[in-house]
Amino acid sequence: MPPLPRRRGPRPTTHTGLPHSQLDQQPDDPALVGDLASHAFGLPAVSEGRSAVSVPGARALLLDASSRQGPPEAFFAGGEFAHLHPAPDHSLHLCLPVARAEEACAAGWAEHHPLVATGQVPPTVVMVYAPRDAEELDVVKGLVDAAHRFASTAASMTS
Repeated sequence: MPPLPRRRGPRPTTHTGLPHSQLDQQPDDPALVGDLASHAFGLPAVSEGRSAVSVPGARALLLDASSRQGPPEAFFAGGEFAHLHPAPDHSLHLCLPVARAEEACAAGWAEHHPLVATGQVPPTVVMVYAPRDAEELDVVKGLVDAAHRFASTAASMTS
């Protein structure tokens, strides 16, 4: 997988308590949010459901049981490997292989969930910031794809 480009500008302000949420730098164009959701729920063996771990209104990406080949740390609960936060937040939490999670954080696309620091969730759990434009949308879609591979492929530890 190619290296991530550096995200432009400063990181958004986030609430680092619970719920972990993005407070500014949301997209001006609602079509970006819709495009991201269409992409995410169009992935193979993915359905939409209520999140088992997020705020009301969050849209969980649920991987069919027969496709769950990834390690336990590729999931929040059951088949949920990611969820999209509702307005006005529009960020998303997902599980990535540790190396990709670290890269996403270092490149300014994501930050670890606050419960990573306490060991309550694995270092695979990150919040990816809402895309502000079409270029950022492509990168965020790529991170969703990486989370999907992590959850659905037994050998996906470095994807």
